[in-house]
Amino acid sequence: MSEPAVAFVTPVTAPRWARWLLFSPVARIVIFTALLVAFGAAANTLLGVFGWNAKQASPDTRAWVQLLSRAVPTVLAYLVLVKVVERRAVTELAARRILPDGALGVAAGLLLFSVVVGALWLLGSYHVVGTDPHATWLPALLTAGLGAGIAEEIICRGVLYRIVEEGLGSGWALLISALLFGAAHLANPNATPWAALAIAIEAGLLFGLLYHLTRSLPLCMGLHAAWNFAQGTIYGIPVSGLDADGWLVSRRTGPDWLSGGAFGAEASVVALALCSLCSLGLLVVAVRRGTLVRPAWRRR
Repeated sequence: MSEPAVAFVTPVTAPRWARWLLFSPVARIVIFTALLVAFGAAANTLLGVFGWNAKQASPDTRAWVQLLSRAVPTVLAYLVLVKVVERRAVTELAARRILPDGALGVAAGLLLFSVVVGALWLLGSYHVVGTDPHATWLPALLTAGLGAGIAEEIICRGVLYRIVEEGLGSGWALLISALLFGAAHLANPNATPWAALAIAIEAGLLFGLLYHLTRSLPLCMGLHAAWNFAQGTIYGIPVSGLDADGWLVSRRTGPDWLSGGAFGAEASVVALALCSLCSLGLLVVAVRRGTLVRPAWRRR
């Protein structure tokens, strides 16, 4: 039986020093991190020169600045890692896949979170108390939507999951990338260990398995962005602890384990259960297709 393919394999002709300092999983993660920090600093400096990140800038301008300062350095760092270090085509972020895969991810994200809200409504936890057609949607779309979707998916799936999978296999890659994805949300307002664990399970595993099966970053980005946008701007629920300004003015009642509390619906057992069912379905597909990657020392 042939082994599932990984995106990068160390060249057989690579000298010993390059195998450890350039091509090893740890080295490539470190290289990406250094590039991200350097490009991020350059972007912030450039935005400051033009005065776009001034405190008196409008909310829309600040949102554009936040998107540019997060997404552009992350994309550039990833392109350098793949094209210069790994020397391969960026198939997981190919231009021809951005629109169709991104649109499919957006549709899936809107549907999935709508099902979460529908379940909360049926359980008597979610209540619409009004509407606000003038809600400020653009900053949310640019920051919690596109900014988070692009940057976090490249970091957690394109770099962390993909590279760890090459060395330790799919199982450890899923576990490590999911736990770090959840831990990153501990710095958010109203975050709790339970909220971070819930995000690790419901989103970290789901996005990791989705990337594993499709090898498409735009698909993961679209789902991530749409989930956040639907949660905050459409349904008026805090996004990972951040205040929401939604078209629907809502409130949630009941215990925090059901409603998600001040952190938002992502800390609800409803979101946890529904996303876990989706993850289980994706895992079954992966097992049946035989796509799960074994650790490097067990592969041929």
